[in-house]
Amino acid sequence: MFIKEWFKSGNPWIWLTAGMVSISMIMVFGLLLLIASRGLGHFWPKPVIEAYYQQSEDEKIRILGKLRRSETVAAQLMREAGFNIPEYPELAERHLFKVGNRDVHGRDFQWFAQPLMTEWKYPKNVLVLERREWGDFIGYLMNIKENGKVIAEGEDAWKELYPRAARASSLFDQIEHIERFEIGRINRLMERVRLGERRLELDTSMDDEAREEAWNELQLERERLSHEYDQLNSKRLELADQMRRDSLTAETMEGRMVDISMSLIVSAFRPNDMSFLEKTRHYISNFWNFITGFPREANTEGGIFPAIFGTVIMVIIMSIVVTPLGVLAAIYLREYAKQGTFVRIIRISVNNLAGVPSIVFGVFGLGFFIYFLGGNIDQIFYPEALPAPTFGTPGLLWSSLTLALLTLPVVIVATEEGLTRIPRSIREGSLALGATKAETLWRTVIPLATPAMMTGLILAVARAAGEVAPLMLVGVVKLAPSLPVDSIFPFIHLERKFMHLGFHIFDVGFQSPNVEAARPLVYATSLVLVFIIVVLNLTAITIRNYLREKYKSQGD
Repeated sequence: MFIKEWFKSGNPWIWLTAGMVSISMIMVFGLLLLIASRGLGHFWPKPVIEAYYQQSEDEKIRILGKLRRSETVAAQLMREAGFNIPEYPELAERHLFKVGNRDVHGRDFQWFAQPLMTEWKYPKNVLVLERREWGDFIGYLMNIKENGKVIAEGEDAWKELYPRAARASSLFDQIEHIERFEIGRINRLMERVRLGERRLELDTSMDDEAREEAWNELQLERERLSHEYDQLNSKRLELADQMRRDSLTAETMEGRMVDISMSLIVSAFRPNDMSFLEKTRHYISNFWNFITGFPREANTEGGIFPAIFGTVIMVIIMSIVVTPLGVLAAIYLREYAKQGTFVRIIRISVNNLAGVPSIVFGVFGLGFFIYFLGGNIDQIFYPEALPAPTFGTPGLLWSSLTLALLTLPVVIVATEEGLTRIPRSIREGSLALGATKAETLWRTVIPLATPAMMTGLILAVARAAGEVAPLMLVGVVKLAPSLPVDSIFPFIHLERKFMHLGFHIFDVGFQSPNVEAARPLVYATSLVLVFIIVVLNLTAITIRNYLREKYKSQGD
């Protein structure tokens, strides 16, 4: 009887919904916590372990590396895998070490069986180098060389290492800036001169005098750019010579001596001899470089700045396109279209578009935007560049338009819902005061429906920022040579390909040649993507709440 009354009171449903909300929140925060712990921990300088390992009955090797993870498996499986495990244990623990030095022994990671290892030690003088090529180096510093001559050994070598590595890193940054931005700008301007020459050849309407004058101007511009390129290239080569001056000699865990040029070093540190404050400073520096740097080593190392930039600018362009289109379509359907069977069919079609698989929009974007629209634009406006396409190839513009089309139903539905909720009395009151229908719409109805429009935009941004499948067909690439925004007119280059965080995660996680090294970057990049979506949504929510409060009195 009590149970029956309890169900009738409705309390079970309240508890049930509250429980479902709690479970959902726990799952969301648990997922974020998992991503954060796996991704952010990658940048912390982990200690380096030294131990000896019984490789075979008569061979004992030294291990020097960072512990990545441990697991317990059946001893029989390890014996079948080639480990010389004794017969008596049924289970055995094994450890995955990041031993680095890929240029020395061909791999970064290696499994070792715990029963064959000696006690672990943490020597304070172990050197870890983050390199621009071949991944990390782990070993012992022996000496520092300048132009091939030893200038410091032992503890004195450490005093020379840090300033000389910082000097080489500074020179590398200068060279990279020259190559990526200054020489890149000249190359793009040279390409414009080439296209200008080709345009003159195709233009048959120009008289000979005007053609010669235009040709001479192009040749002067070409000579000026060539001279500027020669100056920059000379400066680049001079900096490269200075950068190669210093090197170091280090000992690997096999006892092999290797020379490493300072020009290859990103950072050098002794993780076993760092205080908590030094590790924190190193962690912040690593994370900042990850956010602001450019990728290297097939995207498995370096930063993700081009992917962040590409994602944000694509979402902004998509929002600029989809918002007016969606709002105008919703206003027409709700306020002006004659309600009937035809409008109902359109409304049903729009609603169903939201459920179409996103890859279908990618195929549509490839066929319509790129091949048809872009191909015709090239024929009309860029004939001098053909057969190389300008807009007839995947790029930022077509990606933004494809995602705008993909998210258009969301904006239309949300805006229509907002318009429906406007009380009829407000419309009638405005009309009774002498306002026209257009004035009522633009001055009264649309402002009150703005929060609903912003809700649609929030949902559109969240979906667009995380989409990958359609972008693979219409513009996103593994590695973009330049950003879609630079100092050359028109400053925003909509025809360029770009990098995207979602595709970057897919590429690093499933296409990387070094999966084990790339795995933490997948989590870290995922966390950055979630953070960007949260920031974009919070911005839109703040605007929506401001508009809601602003027009609240009118709505009441």
